[in-house]
Amino acid sequence: MRCIRALLLAACVLGSLLLASVEPGHAQGIPQDIPRKDLLILENPEGTVKNAGWFNIWVINAGAQSNGLQQAALDTLWYIDPESGLDGVWDNSLAADKPQYNADFTEMTVKLRSGIFWSDGVEFTADDVVATVMTQIKHPAMRFSAVLASNVASVEAPDARTVVFKLKKPNSRFHTNFTVRWGAVWILPKHVFDKVEDPVKFDFNKPISLGAYVLHSYDPDGKWYIWQLRDDWQRTTLARFGKPGPKYLAYVDPGPPDKRVIAQLNHELDVIHDIAPEGMFALAKQSKTTRAWFKGFPYGHPDPTLPAVIFNTQNENFKNPDVRWALALLIDIKAVAMAAYRGAATISAIGVPPTGTHPATYHAPMEDWLKSFEIDTGKRKIKPYDPTIGKQIADMLRPSMGEQIPTDPAEIAKAFGRGWWKTDPVAAQELLEKAGFSKRGGAWVTPDGKPFTVRVMVEGDLRPVMTRAGTMIVQLWKQAGIDARIDVAQGTLPTRRAAGDFDTFIGWSVETWGGHQDLSYFLDSWHSQFVAEPGKPQPLRNWQRWSSPALDKIIEEIRTVGFDDPRSIELGKDYVKLAVKEMPTIPLMAYNVFTAMDQTYWTGFPTAENPYTNPVPNWGNSRYMFVRLKPAN
Repeated sequence: MRCIRALLLAACVLGSLLLASVEPGHAQGIPQDIPRKDLLILENPEGTVKNAGWFNIWVINAGAQSNGLQQAALDTLWYIDPESGLDGVWDNSLAADKPQYNADFTEMTVKLRSGIFWSDGVEFTADDVVATVMTQIKHPAMRFSAVLASNVASVEAPDARTVVFKLKKPNSRFHTNFTVRWGAVWILPKHVFDKVEDPVKFDFNKPISLGAYVLHSYDPDGKWYIWQLRDDWQRTTLARFGKPGPKYLAYVDPGPPDKRVIAQLNHELDVIHDIAPEGMFALAKQSKTTRAWFKGFPYGHPDPTLPAVIFNTQNENFKNPDVRWALALLIDIKAVAMAAYRGAATISAIGVPPTGTHPATYHAPMEDWLKSFEIDTGKRKIKPYDPTIGKQIADMLRPSMGEQIPTDPAEIAKAFGRGWWKTDPVAAQELLEKAGFSKRGGAWVTPDGKPFTVRVMVEGDLRPVMTRAGTMIVQLWKQAGIDARIDVAQGTLPTRRAAGDFDTFIGWSVETWGGHQDLSYFLDSWHSQFVAEPGKPQPLRNWQRWSSPALDKIIEEIRTVGFDDPRSIELGKDYVKLAVKEMPTIPLMAYNVFTAMDQTYWTGFPTAENPYTNPVPNWGNSRYMFVRLKPAN
């Protein structure tokens, strides 16, 4: 507990030292001729964009996605909000209604809104949707080519407001490709791409906008991008909710975590995407205008994302579930939570984020099953689940955090999670021996006699919380005699992840809608049809490259069940049970994002008390925030 007090004290001192005597206003090198009262400045967590002038989001070419492009300039058919939404969780955006499927889910009809225009004055029509699909199918190098080509037999526009998809096989979740959770298949302008000889080489600069904002200017070195509210913003889908407050949006690279804190204390950065816990503690102590998702501890916004230890299951050492389970039982999740989040973590033993309504749908109903779940170590059967670990974390924090830590069991479960796996080195040893591993001189060796080496890949300062979690796990595995090593891949993790160039990494392959209980957002991509051969690039999101006939069967049945059918939840629980037994990843906790919002210039940000959308600024859904923001007095 002295450690926690010391961290809080350090945060306060840090905040005092960081408060510089500079005039609040512009920073980050952005143009000075834009009135600060009209400008909302947000962090782009992509950092400095290497190929700054690349706006063709449909092709991966070192350009940016969350530099305002997907939040302010683009649009698609539907959105699902991870929170409550402005008018409910589901939003028909370019579509006029929900998707209409035939009886066997082999055909999907979409009705489109009228009166929506591109920023160059051309009206949006069904032809744009058809072009979005066919252009990408014809060019395999485009971002969504594979998923569209594997699903779409044909797509037609019988009239300007109707699109009909005929699918190669039943898929009741096909519409989710055009449904924004973080991003989606964005609609491209047919009248622009028709004039392009090679869409894979086209930079789409200056981008034509379908959203409420248009590009104003950008830094050729990729440090900042500025977007301006369209004069005809009423002819966009966002206009249904009112006029956006900020006339200008600036998405910037504010630098490392300490500089983000400095910038917000000086009122030069309205929205921080994420910072380390100490930075959040400093802002909470030193700034009277900063607001996080929660007013107090644990502060962070719980994203519907599940950080985990992700195995490369094509690596011979990790093909056996017994090995994966052994490594899980060597982890002390309390130590990981304290190292990563200074205790401000919401743990999860199952492969579903403990956020939104998921705990009521999955975690609570499965608690009895988890308590009775057994694994065979080769020498005995054990029940590895401890339902009290969330409470143990709360009890650890209460002496230093006082009344900020709840005492009600339901509130403890909401803030810190329920149970997790017991730390059991004896059972871990039995499982490794069952898998043919052995210990020599205190060090584990593989069945072929080589040192059992496990690299844990992390992103360094880009994601300090994940890096801390990985570092603690490496220490725990080392203590057990495993040759565990941290593998910093700052700026290269996404590339190496896709290439399968890792043993394990701290990240996520589980992302859910948050506002909807269906798990297809990530689960469909775990089907074995999408698993790449070793050495080949792995498509989203099965980074563990796990194949399971039992999982394929679950996914294939989900594809034949309606999106809102309660049967999909039962199938989701079947997935949870299978993932617990097989442990293709070791779920850790929710991704609590320390998004900090300065209310000096703008008020009306979404919070836990007013959860109308996700405040994390790189999400496509964050566009809904703009219409609720008002100038501060």
